[in-house]
Amino acid sequence: MSRVLEELLALLKLEPIEENLFRGASQDLGYRQLFGGQVIGQALSAASQTVESERHVHSVHGYFLRPGDASLPVVYTVDRVRDGGSFTTRRVVAIQKGESIFTMMASFQGDEPGYEHQVKMPEVPGPEGLASDIELLRRRAHLIPERVREKFLCEKPIEIRPVTLFDPFEPKVSEPVKYVWFRADGELPEDPQVHKYVLAYASDFNLITTVLQPHGASFMQRNMQMASLDHALWFHGNLRVNDWLLYAMDSPWTGNSRGLARGHIFTREGRLVASVAQEGLVRIRQDKR
Repeated sequence: MSRVLEELLALLKLEPIEENLFRGASQDLGYRQLFGGQVIGQALSAASQTVESERHVHSVHGYFLRPGDASLPVVYTVDRVRDGGSFTTRRVVAIQKGESIFTMMASFQGDEPGYEHQVKMPEVPGPEGLASDIELLRRRAHLIPERVREKFLCEKPIEIRPVTLFDPFEPKVSEPVKYVWFRADGELPEDPQVHKYVLAYASDFNLITTVLQPHGASFMQRNMQMASLDHALWFHGNLRVNDWLLYAMDSPWTGNSRGLARGHIFTREGRLVASVAQEGLVRIRQDKR
C-alpha cells in the first residue's frame, strides 16, 4: 500500500469523540476550498460506524452548505433517525468553526432477493497503456500556477487514467461526455464498507467539470468559479476499489450558473456498482479576466 493511500484510509477512519460524534483530519489538494470528496467519504464513514454491519449503505444524498477549510479538522455529528425492519437512516452534519459546512442523509439495507437489471457499460479502451491524469498534467506543468503546482502533481491515493482527453489549458468545445478508469493505488482492507468510503471519496473527481466541455471552458480559467452544491450516490452492491473501475460521466444540462452531471461506475466485467449525480456552481466572474 502506498503512503498516500495509507493517509487516505487514516483520513476516512475518523476519531470517535463521543457517542455519535466523530472528528476527521483534512487534506489540502490545492483547490480553493476543502475537497468535497473528503467530506462525503468521512460523513459516510461516520454514519456507517453507527449502523450494524449486516446493513450496507445503498444511497447517500448530501448538500454542501459552506466552503470548508483544508487546514482545519472536521467534526461530524450523526443523528440516528430510524432503525426500521428493513432500512436504517442516518443524518450527518459536518462542522467547522461552529458552523455546518455539509449535511447528508444516508440509507442502509440488508441483502434481499428481487428483480435485477442494469444499463450496459460503454465500449471504451481498457486502462492498459493509458496515461494517468498526473502524467498528463506533468507534460504541461509549466502552465499550472506555481502556488498549486506541487499539490496538483504530487502522488495521489486514487490512480486515474482518462479515456477521453480534455485539455484544461487549451479547452475545446466537445460533447459533455467523459470516461475515466480509476482504482486505489494499492491494496485495501477486505471490509466492504471501506471500499464504499473510498468510492464516495473518488466519485467527486472529474464529475462536475463535465458540464464545461460543450462550452470550451476550463476550471483553470481565472474567471471561473466552481463549487459542488450537492452530491447523490447510489451503491448497487459490493465492489472493490483495488480493481479498475470505469467512471462514465455526462452532463444533460447547464444554466443559471449551475450545471448538472451524472455518472455510472462499472467493474471491468461490466457490472454496474454505483450511480452518481451532482449539481455544481458554474459561475463566470466578471470581476476577473
